[in-house]
Amino acid sequence: MTHILIVEDEPEIRKMVCLALKNASYETSEAENSEQALRLLLDKRSDLIIIDWMLPDISGIKLIRKIRQREIHKQTPIIMLTARSEEEDKVSGLDAGADDYMTKPVSIRELLARIKALLRRSQGYENILTIAHLQLNETAHTLHIDQQLINIAYTEFKLLKFFMSHPNRVYSRNQLLDFVWGQNVFLDERTVDVHILRLRKILKTYDADKMLQTIRGIGYRFSSDLNHYV
Repeated sequence: MTHILIVEDEPEIRKMVCLALKNASYETSEAENSEQALRLLLDKRSDLIIIDWMLPDISGIKLIRKIRQREIHKQTPIIMLTARSEEEDKVSGLDAGADDYMTKPVSIRELLARIKALLRRSQGYENILTIAHLQLNETAHTLHIDQQLINIAYTEFKLLKFFMSHPNRVYSRNQLLDFVWGQNVFLDERTVDVHILRLRKILKTYDADKMLQTIRGIGYRFSSDLNHYV
């Protein structure tokens, strides 16, 4: 089921939009501020995000920029839904990374139509990464190894996607935290080690764990080149 995240600090508007989306057979999550939104995006993949400009912690503009910094969300459709209707506000929202800009009060029928249009556009874009016998489809959020569909958790999927997008390069734990989990997300470096172990366990079943290498004193590297194995 298509999942949509609504980031809106006004409870009445948030509930109204959520109800309309649920009636249209979408799955929804709600956030009343940017911190909660970023946390929800770590826990569950969203197919589209609706963001208000005026949030209690940081602006919707800044939130969009933070979301776009995450590799896995560079292509996620974002609609900015706000009371700010000046032309320069619309330009700022689109420049920050929003795919569409709607002003309040909003027509639910128009909102649903724009959501459908953005989802059609995004689903027509497929980003498939292939290294050796691994094939990762970012759009479908699937991993195939030797043409077998593999069950993989969200965070391990993000981690593998980053490695496959940047093969043969060494990354420290802090760099992986920034690139995969996002900047300004304060987690212990051991978080990386835990998810690396989980990812290796998945890959080992298909004799692919050697591609994910530990570089002592530095960090991790992903490579299909046997000369890189350590």
